[in-house]
Amino acid sequence: MDNLRFLLVMAFVMVTYMLWEAWQIDYGPKPQQIVSETPTIIEKDDSLPSIGGETTATGDSNVDSSSALPLQATAIAPNRLIRVETDVFAMEIDTRGATIQNLDLLSYPKEKPNAYYNEMLAFVGLEPDSMDDSPIRLLDSSDEKLFLAQSGLITGKQSAAAPDHHAIFQSAQDSYAMQAGEETLVVPFTWVNEQGHQVIKRFVFTRGKYDIVLEQEIKNNSAMPWTVRQYAQLLRKPFKKENSNNFIRTFTGGVVYTQEDKYQKIEFDDMADENLSVATLGGWSAMIQHYFATAWIPPHEEENHFYTKELKGWRYVIGSYSPAVDVAAGDSAVLSSTLFAGPKIQPEMEALAEGLELTVDYSWLTVVAKPIYWLLNKVYNKVENWGLAILSVTLCIKLLFFPLSQTSYKSMAKMRKLTPQLKELQEKFKEDKQRLNSEMMAMYRREKVNPLGGCLPMLVQIPVFISLYWVLVETVELRQAEFYGWVLDLSAQDPFYILPVLMGITMKIQQGLNPPPVDPMQAKIMKMFPIIFTVFFLYFPAGLVLYWIWNNTLSIIQQWYITRQIEAEGTKKGR
Repeated sequence: MDNLRFLLVMAFVMVTYMLWEAWQIDYGPKPQQIVSETPTIIEKDDSLPSIGGETTATGDSNVDSSSALPLQATAIAPNRLIRVETDVFAMEIDTRGATIQNLDLLSYPKEKPNAYYNEMLAFVGLEPDSMDDSPIRLLDSSDEKLFLAQSGLITGKQSAAAPDHHAIFQSAQDSYAMQAGEETLVVPFTWVNEQGHQVIKRFVFTRGKYDIVLEQEIKNNSAMPWTVRQYAQLLRKPFKKENSNNFIRTFTGGVVYTQEDKYQKIEFDDMADENLSVATLGGWSAMIQHYFATAWIPPHEEENHFYTKELKGWRYVIGSYSPAVDVAAGDSAVLSSTLFAGPKIQPEMEALAEGLELTVDYSWLTVVAKPIYWLLNKVYNKVENWGLAILSVTLCIKLLFFPLSQTSYKSMAKMRKLTPQLKELQEKFKEDKQRLNSEMMAMYRREKVNPLGGCLPMLVQIPVFISLYWVLVETVELRQAEFYGWVLDLSAQDPFYILPVLMGITMKIQQGLNPPPVDPMQAKIMKMFPIIFTVFFLYFPAGLVLYWIWNNTLSIIQQWYITRQIEAEGTKKGR
């Protein structure tokens, strides 16, 4: 088996696996809807596990702070949406629970038009494709794409009720905006009840940052102690992304990070099967998707309890609550947590919480992929072009494995010399397969050739190149990043299909440098591989295709150089 054949087989296995994943997602079994009597996120009876007999107090969480009186059971509490805009966010915060919803990432449009492609369409008399350049909406209040960031306080049955995410808060303004020259923006919400309890929820935004600090200031102006816990959770409905690439499948679902088990992915099906309930020091919980993540990060110095739950209407919850805090009569306390909602840029996430950068999911290849991303990032800081960074990192990896490649190509050259003898043996013993195999092994021993010598060195390289593949798939910095010419988005497919065709040509050239397989049928199949993979790569992101073209080109140069050296050595020995 030669080097190219082994690479092609591995690539075929990868593509087959991706197709199987696509079929499972599109046509595989879907989670069954579980009917619940209460469609709220933290139900008043059993949403949070009981701790020492403690349950959530439900007395007046629907208090309207404008009147400071409990609402009638049939009344609808007044609530409104508060508009907030910073340099990176545009969002709405519902006064019911001070829940963050409809969060747009202003620096990340959904689609990026390609001027070259539109000009080509206009040249042939066609209308340019319509592009949705509105910002990515990460949190969403629509029923189909429901995704909310909720928070609140809960109390024990022996304590006065506290405002959960159903309580009505008051806001002094209908909108807040970060002004030029301001580094922070504070958005406060206030809740008060007739017993003298007051809660001020403040969302603190920082310029250029995707983390939002939540402070819940608790003032106990009553005559009795008040015991509360803070909680923060994410509610989401899974939905299929429009215009998604069926050949690139990434994880969408829940994630929990604990000191004991570290990074754990929790699929929506897992939430439906079993509720998570685990306590740990620090940690965080999140909902992640391709390129973006939303995570609640409680204080790292306290023990937090993490949980998941499935609710009516295919809604799923993941979150955490804090230890109980006793606020004495006439006293106050401040509880805090952090919401991250933005792109999965690893250096920024590492600074926020331990393990948060793992939401850039490289699976079991993380130990290899993280150094590759680090190198890719370092190179980009020098060349300021992600396409050039991909080419440079691929070159570095090829140079790193040059000795192994040299061993592989030398083994291939020796096998090439034996091709005529192998054909003779096949013709001579075509009716006796056992004798044929015996004679072939005898010839290999006689000529001191290892038939697997071309494959074994490649086994070491395969994890590295698969890791590089996942780095290119998962790196949000490549999203809508330009290269040169018509390649204006490395995360989108080439609109002119030039790169996939070039990839097929380089694969064909590389194939031509190797002797054809002895088996005629196998030779015909191998000839079809460049065409088959060209078709597959028509739908791959341009950055991935660019990597394959450059990797093939470097392999061609390597193989040509090493083969030339071996032939020169053979000529000298012949003299």
